[in-house]
Amino acid sequence: MPDVKAIDTLFPIILKDWFDSWKAATNSPGELHCMVENTWKPFNSPEELIAEMDRTGVESVLATDLLAWSYKRQTRFAKDYRDKIYELSKKYPGRIYGLADYNPLNISESLRELERDVRDRGFVGVYVHIYGFDIPLDDRRMYPLYAKAEELGVPVQMQTGYVLEAMPSEHGRPMALDRISLDFPDLVLVGTHTGYPWVDELIAVSMKLPNVYVSISAWLPKYFHPSLVSYLKSRISADKVIFGSNGLAWGRYLDQMKELGLPEENLRKILYDNAKRIFKLDAH
Repeated sequence: MPDVKAIDTLFPIILKDWFDSWKAATNSPGELHCMVENTWKPFNSPEELIAEMDRTGVESVLATDLLAWSYKRQTRFAKDYRDKIYELSKKYPGRIYGLADYNPLNISESLRELERDVRDRGFVGVYVHIYGFDIPLDDRRMYPLYAKAEELGVPVQMQTGYVLEAMPSEHGRPMALDRISLDFPDLVLVGTHTGYPWVDELIAVSMKLPNVYVSISAWLPKYFHPSLVSYLKSRISADKVIFGSNGLAWGRYLDQMKELGLPEENLRKILYDNAKRIFKLDAH
């Protein structure tokens, strides 16, 4: 059995029909293939997904349908998969949890759906992919989400750093979390994708503000920025960093994490304990 347990806090639900819809979108004229997405290997069934989790030591996944908005075509990429995520969370309690969506171009309906997904369906957080909407993370149209998530007591994860699809990257500057955190001090905010190339910005904001966290999702550990590796080895980071695969292979990712030479306590907290705490998984 694997000697490290993990909770994947950012897992695109890459079952085959969802994956096919994402692939069709990225094959549209003017879109770009993300290098991370090119490594995705879809699961043919939920049973195959759970078996791979068991094999690699992944106890739970926080599943998202990645509401990414096409900058070129002004429509969503992959199909809305929240009903399927809810179905899987009921079938595999404690193994699959849902992450809700938010569309800043359709605020009222998004807030109603968010409340339903959290209160009625047990979703444990929200994931935001901002770039295709062509607005920054601290835009006024995002503030209704932050207010509702703070009210509901669920974290908001958001991609920070540059984006590999055909979308403008400037809106992912991690420093935006500084202002959001100050305006919503009781809201847990997670900057995902390491913030690259603004890694130091994300680290700085997480060190300054108690409600801001770093997610090391979407980058294999061997490619981590040196500043991030130093941070992961420090006492400061032990309670401030969480793991998410963004669809990268779990076995390879976790093996590389163990090769970084982190203190055992840091490794355990980053891969498992911190996610349990900030997403309140024991309560579910």
